[in-house]
Amino acid sequence: MKTWFITGASRGFGHVWADAALERGDRVVATARDPRRLNDLVDTYGDRVLPLALDVTDRSAVFAAVSRAVEVTGRLDVVVNNAGYGLFGMVEETTEEQARAQMETNFFGALWVTQAVLPVLCTQGSGHLLQVSSIGGVGAFPTLGLYNASKWALEGLSEALAAELAPLGPKLTIVEPGPYGTDWSGASAVHTEPIDAYEPVRQARRAGASARTPADPAVTAAAILRLVDAEHPPLRLFLGLFPYTVVDKLYKERLATWNDWRWLAEQAT
Repeated sequence: MKTWFITGASRGFGHVWADAALERGDRVVATARDPRRLNDLVDTYGDRVLPLALDVTDRSAVFAAVSRAVEVTGRLDVVVNNAGYGLFGMVEETTEEQARAQMETNFFGALWVTQAVLPVLCTQGSGHLLQVSSIGGVGAFPTLGLYNASKWALEGLSEALAAELAPLGPKLTIVEPGPYGTDWSGASAVHTEPIDAYEPVRQARRAGASARTPADPAVTAAAILRLVDAEHPPLRLFLGLFPYTVVDKLYKERLATWNDWRWLAEQAT
């Protein structure tokens, strides 16, 4: 039996993975801003679920929640930094409040959870930290500048952290999903006030999105269970095949640009 700590467990990937872990007999500390949204898990799985109210942007509350989780369960085997949302809009349109709120949840919230659980994982000499990023944490796309920034920041932090943890025992995987039918672009999303000049960009993004049918997030459950059971898990894992075509193109373009301008880089040596 593994003990999981999952943020944003009331919907989307967090809820799917909590349900999958519980269904196979694991324990889950499930956190959400509104713990009433976790009632279905409690009703189904009883005391193998510990529901906790948590706003990940509140650092003190994060540490208190992790302390409570360890007090009740005794250990943490899988920690899933899943809480987050999408901010849709152009960089110019984004208000200071919107930009800070995006970073507070998607980046700093994950940082606070990470800092809170590390003493537990390192004392155990084991455990697996899953940092839920996105294809938007590898590539950047118009209308998602601040969301991309939050996930790129999380990826940089996590890659450095994985190297820091290597001699201590705990593992870390950056999970990078493609498009799935979660609330990320629905009820959870925040939108900027549009500036007319960017309407052609917005329309092009809408057309591209409408051409894809997002997958059911439930199909990711089996892959996540195999990931957390792996003896030597990867630093990064795509979910779905969509990211491969995107990233293959992006990295070829980046390498080509760097090499095309090598002559100028050499002038700076």
